[in-house]
Amino acid sequence: MIHGIVIIHKEKGFTSHDVVAKLRGICGQKKIGHTGTLDPEATGVLPVCLGSGTKLCDMLTDKDKEYVTELLLGVETDTLDMTGTVLARHPVSVSQEQVREAVLSFGGSYMQVPPMYSALKINGKKLYELAREGKEVERRAREVRIEEIEILQMQLPVVRLRVVCSKGTYIRTLCADIGQKLGCGGVMESLVRTRVGKFSLEEALTLEQLQELKDQGRLAEAVAPVESVFGSCPVLHVRRDLEKLLDNGNPLTVEQTAEKERYAPGRWVRVCWPDNRFAGIYVYDEGKRRYQPVKMFLEQE
Repeated sequence: MIHGIVIIHKEKGFTSHDVVAKLRGICGQKKIGHTGTLDPEATGVLPVCLGSGTKLCDMLTDKDKEYVTELLLGVETDTLDMTGTVLARHPVSVSQEQVREAVLSFGGSYMQVPPMYSALKINGKKLYELAREGKEVERRAREVRIEEIEILQMQLPVVRLRVVCSKGTYIRTLCADIGQKLGCGGVMESLVRTRVGKFSLEEALTLEQLQELKDQGRLAEAVAPVESVFGSCPVLHVRRDLEKLLDNGNPLTVEQTAEKERYAPGRWVRVCWPDNRFAGIYVYDEGKRRYQPVKMFLEQE
């Protein structure tokens, strides 16, 4: 079984589930999971986890994401993008300076209402399923954070934006909210995810490129080790005479590590076997005076 992460450049027309299904065929294994959906019309970075790497899925979903999007002003649709039914068209009589001011006002935290056409569940049913039935339900606004937002190009009525945002941010909704603030409406015309955490579009591979690597017997070149996600975390090794402790994911005292180093409470630490194989992420618990496992990544066939 392959363990690690593959950075996929998702192409237009594929769902995230399509990507996972095709990867199962390429890699010849079932234990595969993606780290956050991308709409079929969107393209860009989709980290996919393999084997023990599937334990990373929730960790990567929490990472900041960067997008490049095109906002089309003067149009409103039911899906907030160009795949939906046009509900209204408005003249775009705003100036570039007004657009710039409106866009930049969304920097920082703001309360965002999730779109009806989304995979969020209410009472066990996905919102997009309700939307397709012609039903609209009240959605509670959630706090999201726009870490960075900049205008890359403006040729009204189209505005090209780069956005770095927190987990749970809908770029479609951001585009509609900007349009609403300008009084002319707006929709997301295109979307490319350029980064998830440390993984960028430059290192991503299409499914076709991945298949070519497999055909050449070079598939391993595309798989980043699980440990690479935690490159900024310090490393501790379990003592050679206590290796069995890691097999069951047991806590470790400072004295049970080779380095005998105590890091600040709350700081993640990579714990490895004496031969440098990665075992898991631990954190020091001041109250218990020992390292507690956060998540183990023991590779099992």
